[in-house]
Amino acid sequence: MKVENMTSSNGNKVANQFIVTADEGQYFQSYKSIIAFWPNHLRPKGVADGSHRTKAFYEIMGSKSLRDCNLTNYPKIYLDREMWDYSTTTGRYRNQFLGETKAETQKKIDSGEYILTDLN
Repeated sequence: MKVENMTSSNGNKVANQFIVTADEGQYFQSYKSIIAFWPNHLRPKGVADGSHRTKAFYEIMGSKSLRDCNLTNYPKIYLDREMWDYSTTTGRYRNQFLGETKAETQKKIDSGEYILTDLN
């Protein structure tokens, strides 16, 4: 297991905002709460290292989701139903982790592409 502080827009490590990389996938943790989980086994082939969640990836993908690209085993992202939108700070780093805006995340929750569950 590897735990890394997230970084701010100016490149500084941010306290209390973490990416936890485990055998089963990556977690976004804010303070002591798990906010999001991206399972490795559900990621499309070739993106299991998380490298697809980069600014360049989303610039290429635009507003298309992985489902829009006709990937049959697109990753199901799990968000904690109580904490996914807990605060402005949590939201800022959740957006960074997912590579999208809150509105895009909400749309994916509404469509079933993201799953709300109890992660804590």
